[in-house]
Amino acid sequence: MTAVVTDIPGYLAGTWTIDPTHSEVAFTVRHLMVSKVRGRFTKFEGHIVTEPDPFASTVEATVDLSSIDTASADRDAHLRTADFFEVDSNPTMTYRSTGVRHDGDDLILDGDLTLHGVTRPVPLKVEVNGFQPDTPFGDTRVGFSAEGELNRTDFGISFNMALEGGGIGLGEKVRLHIEVEAILDTPES
Repeated sequence: MTAVVTDIPGYLAGTWTIDPTHSEVAFTVRHLMVSKVRGRFTKFEGHIVTEPDPFASTVEATVDLSSIDTASADRDAHLRTADFFEVDSNPTMTYRSTGVRHDGDDLILDGDLTLHGVTRPVPLKVEVNGFQPDTPFGDTRVGFSAEGELNRTDFGISFNMALEGGGIGLGEKVRLHIEVEAILDTPES
């Protein structure tokens, strides 16, 4: 299985810092049973360690929950309250990987997400977009795309409202959409 990943052109073992200006942590959630609301977090940081054995690689990331942006200041303010993130007592969301594995043709990053004071496993389907040495910025970069899903009620975030015509105002499933570009700090020697 390792050969599948190590055949990535330019694969480089090392320690990388996530570049927030070229990355995105976003989500979608069902709204009023008829559409999806999209949002993102504008402040986050993290590190990736790509090991010589790619399946031993690790990721740690922290998201500032007060940086939520759903294109509605009123909704963002509500999401920061005790009904949802309760940012006064839970200012961040963290992700720490616990392993990398194959699931059929997919590459899965297993990890623990801590949100609202609760830690649960949240696997992410990962696509390795590539390694790029000697960029116009004078550094070496790597890119990944990741997707996953969580149930917000598993993290104690259960606020909702019943709709007159039936159903609920806000879905429980939250889809995560992550784009990461990271800069090489220390190559593996």
